Amino acid sequence: MTSSAPPPDPDRPPAAPPGAGPRLPAGERAELDELRHRVSALEGAGPAGAARHHWARSTGSVLLILLASLLALLSVVAVWADSIVRDTDRYVATVGPLARDPAVQKAVTDRVTEVVLDQIDVEKLVKDLERAASEKGAPTGAAKLLGGLTGPISSGLKSLVGDTVERVVASKAFDTVWVDANRRAHAALDKALTGESGGAVSVENGRVAIDVAPLVKEVKDRLVAAGLQPAALIPAVHTDFVVFASKDIARVRTYLRVLEIVGGWLPVVAVLIAALGVYLAVNRRRALIGAAVGVFLAMVVLGVALTVLRAIYLDRLPVGASEAAAAAVFDALVRFLRAGVRAVGALALVTAVGAFLAGPSPVAVRVRTACGRGIGAVREVAVSAGLPLGAVGRFVHRFKRWIGAAILLIAAVILFTWTYPTTAVVVWTVVIVLAAFAVREFLDTGPPGPAPSAIPPA
Repeated sequence: MTSSAPPPDPDRPPAAPPGAGPRLPAGERAELDELRHRVSALEGAGPAGAARHHWARSTGSVLLILLASLLALLSVVAVWADSIVRDTDRYVATVGPLARDPAVQKAVTDRVTEVVLDQIDVEKLVKDLERAASEKGAPTGAAKLLGGLTGPISSGLKSLVGDTVERVVASKAFDTVWVDANRRAHAALDKALTGESGGAVSVENGRVAIDVAPLVKEVKDRLVAAGLQPAALIPAVHTDFVVFASKDIARVRTYLRVLEIVGGWLPVVAVLIAALGVYLAVNRRRALIGAAVGVFLAMVVLGVALTVLRAIYLDRLPVGASEAAAAAVFDALVRFLRAGVRAVGALALVTAVGAFLAGPSPVAVRVRTACGRGIGAVREVAVSAGLPLGAVGRFVHRFKRWIGAAILLIAAVILFTWTYPTTAVVVWTVVIVLAAFAVREFLDTGPPGPAPSAIPPA
């Protein structure tokens, strides 16, 4: 039986068996065998040491990033504590709005009213009225009737004093007294936080209190002006309005003192440790994302902790303390701390998103491509309209990476040296950085094209 297939060509390599794919020439096959040998060698002998090296680097990077996240949390608290102790304007801005808080006004009104009434002897006042009536020749029954008016007079006097105090506290005078008292008190706040008494701020029995004696004097003057002459006998009374009260204030004072001492250095240490953790990582971009997410989660934890501490503090108030006023004071004292938490959290979140968009993921590539095409289209329209970008475009293209690094460095310096950055500061900084990168992309005209070849003369 004869076959119709043509005879094999001696110059062609034998056909490969079915499913084996095309056969390679001898030289390429030898090169492929060599590559397979090298891969086997790397997978056999090399990876153990490399894996151990990568494992050590990854473990060290993770530990440093976790430590940096914890230090970031403590840094925010430390900066807040340092601002409360060292910065008078910051402290006044913290407690100043309390003068207009209704709960605080009511608490101060009740306290000052109680102090003023304690200095007026109603029974003596009634006896003086009874004696004066007798001396004026009033009937005996009328004099005795005056003796039974102790209760109504006490009630009326309390109403008069309360109304007077309420008007004083609601006036601009109270704002001035409150701010001036707290400004003077700030000089003694450091002593209060270190446990030393004295000054306008005192720490006693777990309380931080401010002397509001000027209010008593103002109320006394108004009562005398209203015709209540016995009020002129009220002596100079020093009474305290409790700003903060807690059985654990000694422990809190110790913690705040430590944080106040390290407050200036802790943020720098946290940033350096985070940078070291990112540098040590095998994949630095992912490590940067992890560090940013770690700081963001630390800020979330701190925000939750403040909410829990607020509930614990209000639950442990002394008997008779105004819960509404205590809540207002607590919220005022931690207002800038919460602002710092939001600002650092926003910065960390933006950093994580930026590092992700700089990576090779399909989403990041699509975003960068879409932005590049949009800016490129605008650039083409501008160039077509006559905008010259020749030398500038070539310069930007050549130093594009350095320009981007400079933009990020300037933004970092601004945020790090800003006295008290807020969320708005972070957001506007990010907007300006994005605008700067857009301008950089707009000015980048790409590499210079090849020079046109000279046409030889005919």
